[in-house]
Amino acid sequence: MAHGLFYVYTDPGTVPEADYHDWYDHEHGPRRLSVPGFLGGNRYGALDDAKPSWLVVYDLDSPEVLESPEYKALGATATEHDKSVGASLATLDRRIYEQLSVDGSLASLDGPAPVLLSVALSVPAGGEDDLQAWYTDEHIPMLLEVPGWGRIRRFRLVRGMDGAAPEFLSVHELAGPEVLEEPGFRAAISTPWRDRVVASALRRERRVFGFRNSLAAG
Repeated sequence: MAHGLFYVYTDPGTVPEADYHDWYDHEHGPRRLSVPGFLGGNRYGALDDAKPSWLVVYDLDSPEVLESPEYKALGATATEHDKSVGASLATLDRRIYEQLSVDGSLASLDGPAPVLLSVALSVPAGGEDDLQAWYTDEHIPMLLEVPGWGRIRRFRLVRGMDGAAPEFLSVHELAGPEVLEEPGFRAAISTPWRDRVVASALRRERRVFGFRNSLAAG
């Protein structure tokens, strides 16, 4: 069974930022980590000045964890405070992904990745094989030669809980933002094959986030 990723964008909206972080770190996130099959969660803040500003990534035993009775019970047992903050968020964009591949290692990063480069896209009908070949034969090998490039995980969308989302997601775990200035990275995003894939993408999101904190189970 493939591992899953619960990928959640939020923006505080009318919630004061300190209250938003306290809610996420001490109430909302820990309750989710109490669900069997949730393996851990890390919170990240935008480094690219784009919106949404905040991302949490939960590692799952499998995408089916989000269909479990224990997860579904969270809504029914939510506190009034949890409901109030959740309803006040400017953005809530929850996506469930199934892992396709993992390359590289976090061994050199000594804990959660300081920076995530997240790239999500959809491709035209018939374009999936070309996308897969580009990642496998060119893009991933080039990236893993870049100093400070840790792990690369690729995912396919199972379901967007709050609307449409790109079908494919790659999550790149980096030692720091300076990795994105390395000549090897510039070379990896300057090939004809890469340009063709990006030009054909139906929807593409590229985000850069910095690590804020890990969540602990309540």
